[in-house]
Amino acid sequence: MCGILALLLADSNASANLELFEGLQLLQHRGQDAAGIVTCGHKGRFYQRKGNGMVMDVFDQKHLQNLAGNLGIGHVRYPTAGTSSHSEAQPFYVNSPYGIVFGHNGNLINTQELKNYLDFHTHRHINTDSDSELLLNIFANNLQATNKVRINEQDIFTAIKGLYERCIGAYACVAMIAGFGIIGFRDPYGIRPICYGRRENIRGTDYMFSSESVALDALGFTNVIDINPGEAIIITKTEMIRSQLIEPKSFTPCIFEYVYFARPDSVIDGISVYRSRLEMGEYLADQILKKCGNSIDIDVVIPVPDTSRVAALQVAYKLKLPYREGFVKNRYIGRTFIMPGQQMRRKNVRRKLNAMALEFADKNVLIVDDSIVRGTTSKEIVQMARDVGAKKVYFASCAPSIKYPNVYGIDMPSRQELVAHNRDDDLVAKEIGADVVIYQELDDLLASCIKINPNIKSFECSVFNGEYITGNVTTEYLDHLENARNDVAKSFKDTLHSPDAIDLHNICSYSSKSQVKCEKFIVLDN
Repeated sequence: MCGILALLLADSNASANLELFEGLQLLQHRGQDAAGIVTCGHKGRFYQRKGNGMVMDVFDQKHLQNLAGNLGIGHVRYPTAGTSSHSEAQPFYVNSPYGIVFGHNGNLINTQELKNYLDFHTHRHINTDSDSELLLNIFANNLQATNKVRINEQDIFTAIKGLYERCIGAYACVAMIAGFGIIGFRDPYGIRPICYGRRENIRGTDYMFSSESVALDALGFTNVIDINPGEAIIITKTEMIRSQLIEPKSFTPCIFEYVYFARPDSVIDGISVYRSRLEMGEYLADQILKKCGNSIDIDVVIPVPDTSRVAALQVAYKLKLPYREGFVKNRYIGRTFIMPGQQMRRKNVRRKLNAMALEFADKNVLIVDDSIVRGTTSKEIVQMARDVGAKKVYFASCAPSIKYPNVYGIDMPSRQELVAHNRDDDLVAKEIGADVVIYQELDDLLASCIKINPNIKSFECSVFNGEYITGNVTTEYLDHLENARNDVAKSFKDTLHSPDAIDLHNICSYSSKSQVKCEKFIVLDN
């Protein structure tokens, strides 16, 4: 799961750097492993800065000043494929054909097939383990097949349509072609989000693509529209063109965007994340009543900040119980379930949260969280509550029990690492140290979103029900995925990749068939 941006300013003398930087900060919650920006300036030259770390760590004033040009793309990342190597920080780049920069959010499930195709048939070199590089090279190869000195919009649409026909999985993508413009497109299922907006000024119309509407809102872009599944949009300095390249397989956005990933002030596919979480709290309160009966001995409702606050407020309101902030959050610690290794997650829970004894001592508390994934965070939270005097701990999850790995861009790869795998609710409660665990029902979770936008009938819910909408997800594939991505495997892979690994995407050469002369690719960070 990552955050992507693309910006084109109408004023050719303006700089896109600061707004891309600000936009990435607004999407920081979508990835804290790495960040990058590539801009396009005079004569189609690309300028880049990317590296491991948070947005504020990767960029300073000097870096931003050197990112010249009125268009560019940005990316924040946490890895679900590949490693945490610096060389896998996005955006990615290829010089042939035309000079293409690319950013991707999601995950492909036919990577080996694509690697073989690129190796044996197109003879394109793949330098990383990232599936984003595969997407870029499929797109680039399809454009190369035009064999034209200058391409047009229809050539680009044809290339993306060819990508749709070959690549299977979840992908929301932005791209930039030197001297041409920016592009945004979304997989035929619409699993990962992407939208765009416009901003009028005296120079014309500025355009921006973003993973979430919050970045567009904050930067003054209006008329925010979600890209449809199977749709691509091209924006140049003179026009914007939309094309539905392939009929949607089904419109099934990822339900976990609303449960956990997205900011509450975002609207994704016509569904307010804030309102959906209010509804989750409403349904969760019903489930608590159903499981615990009317004689509830709960004294107080306490959320795990920040994602579960909205739902916890609604739970407290419906149950007529006091709502209190019992945990104080250190905002400078990243999300814990995406951190490598159980020991690291446990340490960071304690660094991230501090329990206030005033709200827990001698009370029966209902702790509300967005989900229970590996159980590491939940176990530490329950113990923290007991350490400061809680008598009884109820633990409620806004999401159903997570029992299956995710293959579409969320770091939940190993069944054995999921606390609810092969455990019922009572065993999960015992594992995390709670007296009672209450999960949201899947039908209620879906209703929380469908009630807001009835036009969306289904969602990608594989982590809850094991149903993978793209097909092609076999037991053998899941076994392979788990062996490649469990904590032990990821730790081993990261030791093999130096943080200073050479990023071959930074190398640019002149192509006689280029649409513009990409004379020099300026590398600012190596």
